[in-house]
Amino acid sequence: MIPARYAASRFPGKLMKDLAGKPVILRTYEAAQKTGLFEEVIVVSDSVEIQQTIEAAGGKVIMSREAHETGSDRIAEAVSDLAVDIVVNVQGDEPFTERESLEKLLRVFREDKAGEIDLASLMAEITDPEEISNPNTVKVITDHRGFALYFSRAPIPFQRSETEKARYFKHKGIYAFRKSALMDFRRLPMQPLEAVEKIEAIRYLEYGKKIKMVETRISGIEIDTPEDLEKAKAAWN
Repeated sequence: MIPARYAASRFPGKLMKDLAGKPVILRTYEAAQKTGLFEEVIVVSDSVEIQQTIEAAGGKVIMSREAHETGSDRIAEAVSDLAVDIVVNVQGDEPFTERESLEKLLRVFREDKAGEIDLASLMAEITDPEEISNPNTVKVITDHRGFALYFSRAPIPFQRSETEKARYFKHKGIYAFRKSALMDFRRLPMQPLEAVEKIEAIRYLEYGKKIKMVETRISGIEIDTPEDLEKAKAAWN
């Protein structure tokens, strides 16, 4: 499922911006299809313009009936009546989505014999000081088993030690959910930490859900700003 909201606070209409001859949302849809991992790839949107773009390319779109604050809410509405076990959320601004990372996410559930994982997500190590301090880059810290402890727009962990070097991981906006976790998310109200940070993954943590983080060596480019779009164009070329 690819949640695709037309409005965006930092970069309105970004999903319909041109990336090497096609809109960003269509590039993302084609990338998800190209992995060959899914029974079905569906764009979930509130925009007729996005709907027409995807359907003109032969894709499937589910139009949201309600207004939603998060991608998880939008997907939860879309899958509520679908007979599915695992739902993968690929953000609409991730045109560099690739097979290797998504395979790692799906493997988490195949290997989860105890059924303790509610959702899984990706993280990539970052070393650029500017990216580490950038509030548009969400950072994540995990326990020794790779389960998320917290997500923040602040640089976490704080580098206080003079002998131990901190490692920083960027949270990539790609998730794999058990359907039950999505349904819970939709009915549970936002709590203070999510409201302060504006990071939907925190709601799962605040309600005790277990998020398995999977490290990927592929960082990619998420298009949050006009500058990101220019980087994406350069990388694509």
